[in-house]
Amino acid sequence: MKIKYVLTAIGVCALFVVNIISLYFSDAIVNKEKYSVMGVDVSHYQGVIDWEAIAEQGVGFAFIKATEGSGHVDKYSAINLDNVKDTDIYHSAYHFFSFDSAGESQAENYIEAVDKESINLPPVVDIEFYGDKFKNQPSSAETTEILKPLLERLENYYGKKPIIYTTNFVYRKYIKDEFADYPLWIRNVNSEPSFIDWTFWQYSDKGRLYGYYGTEKCIDLNVYNGSMDEFKKQFE
Repeated sequence: MKIKYVLTAIGVCALFVVNIISLYFSDAIVNKEKYSVMGVDVSHYQGVIDWEAIAEQGVGFAFIKATEGSGHVDKYSAINLDNVKDTDIYHSAYHFFSFDSAGESQAENYIEAVDKESINLPPVVDIEFYGDKFKNQPSSAETTEILKPLLERLENYYGKKPIIYTTNFVYRKYIKDEFADYPLWIRNVNSEPSFIDWTFWQYSDKGRLYGYYGTEKCIDLNVYNGSMDEFKKQFE
C-alpha cells in the first residue's frame, strides 16, 4: 500500500512539473537582437486602444482587424485605424478569410471598411480554420477559387500585394504552392519558423502591454524578419 501511495504522489508531482514547464514555454523565445522590430495585432477583444501608450512600449507596427467574410465589420476597427495614424506606428488592417463566401464580395467588404489613406502597410488576409473546417477541410481548388480573386482585388485597389497571415498547417495545404509570392505572416507560438520564407512572425498570443481596455487582457505579439531599415525599404 505504501508503494502505491508513493507512486501516486510521484505522479501528481510529475503532472504538476509538466504543467509548469508547459506554461513557462507556452510562447516561443524570441531573439530580440535578431528581430528588433516588434508589432502587435488586435481586434475588438482589445477594445479602443491608446496607440501612444502602445508606441511607448517599443511597438513599431500593428495589424488591426477590420472585416470578416462578406458582411462582418469589426466594431472598433474604424476608431483604432483613425487613432493609430497619430503615431509613428506602421499599420494596416486585416480581413478574416471565409471559406464560405465569394472572394469578390469579401474584397468589397474590406474595401468599404478600409480607406486607402487609413493604412500605410499592405492589406492583410488572415486564413485559418474555424468552426468545423479542420475536421471538414475544403480542398485546395475550392480555397484557391475564393482566395485568388480576393487577393487580386485587394492588390488592384490598394496597389500593394497583400500580406497573408496563416498557420503552419494551412500554409502547407493552401498557400505554399499557389501563393508563395505573397509576403507571409506566420503564426508559431512554439518555436521560430523554420524552412519558411516569412516576413512577419506571430510568436505569442499571451503578450501583456498597457494601453488597451477591452475584454481580453492579452495581446498578440509579432516581429519582423529584419531591421527597421529593411522594414522601411520593403514597405515605404
